[in-house]
Amino acid sequence: MIPDSLQDNADISALEAAFSGVVFEAALDRGELTLVVDPARIVEVARFLLTQQKYVRLSSVTAVDWTPREPRFDVVYHLHSLSRNTRLRIKCRVGGEQPAIDSVTPVWPAANWYEREVLDLFGIEFNNHPDPRRIMMPENWKGHPLRKDYPVHGYKYSYQDQR
Repeated sequence: MIPDSLQDNADISALEAAFSGVVFEAALDRGELTLVVDPARIVEVARFLLTQQKYVRLSSVTAVDWTPREPRFDVVYHLHSLSRNTRLRIKCRVGGEQPAIDSVTPVWPAANWYEREVLDLFGIEFNNHPDPRRIMMPENWKGHPLRKDYPVHGYKYSYQDQR
């Protein structure tokens, strides 16, 4: 739902004009706009925000685990328009047994390592990612340590399992 106070926001209006119904929710907190958008259209939305709204800087990609809510995860993109001096937070809700969303690396190459980190720590796959390898945990690591259902002390396995 988009509150009445944000109906005239330039970014929301531009997105809704280009992609009707793509914005599910909007909120303004401490002067920073957050939009919840359709995860199936994230690459289109990202490309539009880069080319039309001048959000040239992707400052981070992260995720939040909201278990037991379904969809369980929010994938969060922090954007910055240098020419307009504005910031924008985009959220996409993903869930299911194998959560996945399309990679925005073709739009913002800086997303590469951020997406790998989210894959490694939360287990969210990024479709069409150019290099979907673990970036923080060893290749043989079991699980994703930032999921809320991950054991506090990690999974127990022997040294032999690590080879």
